[in-house]
Amino acid sequence: MMRSILTRLVAPLTAASFALAGCGGHNDMTTPPKSSPEQIARGRYLAHAADCAACHTAPGGAPFAGGVKLESQFGTFYGTNITPDPKHGIGMWSADEFYGALHDGVTPKHKLYPAMPYTSYRQMSREDSDAIYAYLMTQKPAAVPNVASDLKFPYSVRFAVRFWDMLFLKDTLPDASSGQSADWTRGRYLANALGHCAECHSPRGAFGQMQGALTLQGGTLGRIGAPDITPAALAARGWTGADLQAFFATGVAKQGSAFGEMHPVIYLSTQHLNADDLRALSTYLLGDAPPQPARLVTVKFDDTAQLAAGRHLYLDSCAGCHGIEGQGKPHVAVGMDGNSTLRQADPRNLVTSILDGIEAQRFPGIENMQTMPGFAGTYGDEQIAQLANYLRVTWGGQPGDVTAEKVKSLR
Repeated sequence: MMRSILTRLVAPLTAASFALAGCGGHNDMTTPPKSSPEQIARGRYLAHAADCAACHTAPGGAPFAGGVKLESQFGTFYGTNITPDPKHGIGMWSADEFYGALHDGVTPKHKLYPAMPYTSYRQMSREDSDAIYAYLMTQKPAAVPNVASDLKFPYSVRFAVRFWDMLFLKDTLPDASSGQSADWTRGRYLANALGHCAECHSPRGAFGQMQGALTLQGGTLGRIGAPDITPAALAARGWTGADLQAFFATGVAKQGSAFGEMHPVIYLSTQHLNADDLRALSTYLLGDAPPQPARLVTVKFDDTAQLAAGRHLYLDSCAGCHGIEGQGKPHVAVGMDGNSTLRQADPRNLVTSILDGIEAQRFPGIENMQTMPGFAGTYGDEQIAQLANYLRVTWGGQPGDVTAEKVKSLR
C-alpha cells in the first residue's frame, strides 16, 4: 500500500493493470442501450473505485484511450483503449461482452492476459459492471490505436492463458481479516473486487498467480514493494482506522505519504470514495476487532560508529527537508519519526527510495510533497547502508541490519 501503487503498476499480473489488451472486436450492436443519469453517475463513481484510469489513461493522453506502458518480467503490456471508439475501443461491445471481460477475461476478439485483473474483477456484481459500461459509453471516442503486447516466448502464446485460468482462476481469495459488520462486508467488496488490493499486495508464484494463502501479505513485483497490509502488519507499523481513512482520502497520514505505485491509486481512485466507503475499506483491512497499534520501541544498536556515520549523512543530506529530529515539514517532506516505511521489517522500499529518490507529488486538496533527490550517484553502498540503518534504528524501531551487499542488489 505504501508505495504501491502501483508510475503505473509494473507487473503483468498486478492490480492497477486494468489492461483490456488488444480490445477491438465487434458484435451486431451499433448503438449502446440508453442508460439513466443515475446509472451513469454510479458508473463514474465505480470507475474511480476500480482504478480504471491508472492503466487506461496515459499521461497527456485522452481519457481512457490507453497507451500506459506496463513492464514486467514476462515482457511489456500496454493499457488499451476503452473509449466508445468503434474501431480501437469498446464502442461495438455489448454490456454482456464488457461483463465477460471483467468476469472471465474474455473479449469479443480474444482471451485477455491476467495483466487485466479479471482475477479480482470477477467478484464484481453484474449491476456494477453495467454501470461502469454505461459510464464509459458516455466518454468521448478516441481513435487511438492499441499497442500490441511485446512478450517473450512462451508467454506470447495467448491461448495458453486458458490453461492458466484452469489452474489459478478462483472466484474468491481467503480474507486476511475477519468481521461480519456492514462496514466490513462493504469494505471486503471494495478491497477485493473493485480496488483489487490483493493483486499487488499478495505474493506471486512462479507463474504469476496470486498465492491465496498469503493474501495481502505483501508483493515485490515492482521496484517499490507493496507492503504487508494484513491487520497485524498494519498495527505493527502504527496504523489505525482513522489513519487509514485519512491516507486513502488525502494520500497523507502521520505515518507518511503515498509514493511509488500507491500515489496514483490515491490520486485516481481512493480520494474519490465517499466517507462511508473510506470507513468501510479501512474497517475491512483491520477487521471488526482491529489490533491495537504498536508503540514504537527503542532498538539497541551496538555499532555506535556506524550509527554516528549514518547520522552525519542524515544531517548532511536529509535534515534540511525532513527535520533534524525527523519531524518533517508540511508541504515539503514527510516526518521520519514513526514513518511506516521505516517500520517495515523489509528495508527494500527505504533503500530503493534513497537510491532512486521520489518525484514531486501532488495530493488531493492543497497538500504537496517536493521532489526527493536520489543518492545512488552521491553515496556508495556502505554509506547508504549506514544512512538506512540510522533511520531504521532511530525512528523505525527496526534493527540496523542493512548491508552494503543489500544496497548493491537494489541498485
